[in-house]
Formats: sequence, C-alpha cells, structure tokens
Amino acid sequence: MPTSDAPLALGIIGAGIMGERLLGAIHGAVDSPVRAAAIWDPAPEALDRIGAAFPAVPRVADSAAVVAASDCVYVASPPASHLGYARAALAAGRSVFCEKPLAIDRGDARAFVAEAGGAGAVNFPFASSPGVAALERWIAAGAVGTPRALTVAVEFARWPRPWQADAARWLDARGEGGFTREVVSHFLFLARRQLGPLQGLAGRIAFPEPGRSERAIDVTLTAGGIPVTLTGRVGGVEADDHNTWTLEGDAGAVRLRDWAIAERRGADGRFEPEPDAIPNERLRPITLRRQLEGVVRMARGEPHHLATFAEALDVQEVVESILTL
Repeated sequence: MPTSDAPLALGIIGAGIMGERLLGAIHGAVDSPVRAAAIWDPAPEALDRIGAAFPAVPRVADSAAVVAASDCVYVASPPASHLGYARAALAAGRSVFCEKPLAIDRGDARAFVAEAGGAGAVNFPFASSPGVAALERWIAAGAVGTPRALTVAVEFARWPRPWQADAARWLDARGEGGFTREVVSHFLFLARRQLGPLQGLAGRIAFPEPGRSERAIDVTLTAGGIPVTLTGRVGGVEADDHNTWTLEGDAGAVRLRDWAIAERRGADGRFEPEPDAIPNERLRPITLRRQLEGVVRMARGEPHHLATFAEALDVQEVVESILTL
C-alpha cells in the first residue's frame, strides 16, 4: 500500500475515451497527486493514438505489465473484461479503480464484491462533481424540504453518441452496451447516494432493432422510499446528450441538468442555474481531478468519497433488472 507523499503510480488498462480523459486530467494538473505509470490496450491503433497524444506515458506489452508498474490499476476496458483485470490487480496487491459497470453478469459481480472488500472504487464522477455539491448545499439548507419525488430523464439524438463511435461495436450491443448501462447508471448512483436504497422496480423497455441496444425505457422505482420516475429515449431529439435529475419536495425543487449545471426552482416556477455553474466540457477536468484525489486516498487506505464496489453493485443490480423488463 503506497504511503509516501510521492505521486501515486496509476496504471491504465484501456486506451479508449475514458482512459484518454483520465490521462488528460493527470497531465492537465500542475501538481497532480497521480502519475501515469503505464497504459495498455489490446488494439494497437488505440495505443498509437494515446501515444501521439501523451508521448511520455509508457505503453506496455500487456495487462500484466500495467499491474507490475502500478500501485493502483484503472480498468477502463469494455465491461465484460472488467472483473478479470480487476481480480488480477487485486491478486498482485494493487488497488483498483474500475469503470462501471463492474460486470455484465450479476452473480460474478456479487462474488467479486464479496472477495474484494474495500480495496477499490468505481468511477462514478458524480461523487466528485461540483454541480452535485451545489445540489447538496441547497438540499441541506432546506431548498427542497421533505423530498416527495425524483424525476430522471435522458435523451439522445442517436446511440452511441458521436464521440463514442469508435466503440459502437460493444456500446450498441445488448450484451455490454446501451444507454441504461452507460448513462442512466450515473443518475441511479446519484439517487442512491442522495436518497437511499433503490427498490420496487417496474416499467418497460424497448429493443426495436434486432441485436442492438435499447431505444427507450419508461421505469418507476423508489430511492430511500421516495418515488422515482425514469425515462430515456434515442431519437426524436436534436441534442446528442441531454439529461435532467430533478428532486422535488414540499419546499421547492432542485435539479442537475446536462451532467453539470445545478439549478434551483424559483418562486416563478423557472429553474435558475447556480451562479458559478459551467458546462460539462469545462467541468469534467475539475471533476476528474477530484476523482483522482479520491483514488489516492483510496489506494492509501484512507477514507474517501468515491463510489464503493458495494454502491456500484447496487446500481448494477437495478440496471440489469431494467434491461430484463
């Protein structure tokens, strides 16, 4: 377990968009608490792209070399491979920072969480989001009062989104992909963290195109006993990626819009953004740097704010249940 003040050696398995974004956060900080120790991807073209963007990051021959070079391993590969890499890292005494979902198979994910204990965390960036922090301040100050209902809505012009086109093979397949796993999971994590356990699922899901991922969901459940309405759809909208998470209570309402913008409903019924709110393109690097600070604390065995394996499993249980409605 690393204990020094030296930067944490973080190895990365997976050179897709998530690995690239995390490298950007590491190299974009003046005094990063993390250094990129190694990266590997089974696709040579992906490694070549990362090498061109981040030439100082060592590209290694296989996943075992990533583990050997690291104190903590970031698993950013497609979902079906997550647990194999995570188990190998834990067996070597490394901590793990894993992309969601933990796995596709719920039984395997349950077994992994029982095995792994607290030696890792999952990358749900809402755990570090300044936008979410603004919501929490408002809620604590009484802006919502007693919560009465949560509404979550996600919409996409097409799926996968344009910046994910290179990963369409798995992102638009029923086995590993779809917007419920990729996007809705974040908002379910936020509901669980803010309100409580997720239960009482009912609704419907549409798979109109053979072999491809879902195109619509219409679901109800509860979070900590609070009614939740969850909808999602692909097509019929212009925005590549639009979403809202709206909590209403007896004293008012707050919402998170488009991943980043914290808004509070005024007396006139209109939602107004928090004065310091910035769009997700500008907020993401800030959030990821806060995630990395949490990774350092997690790897050193210190208290941290990141999503735990147990929290991620709870979210996965609901996501996979939605996909079988």
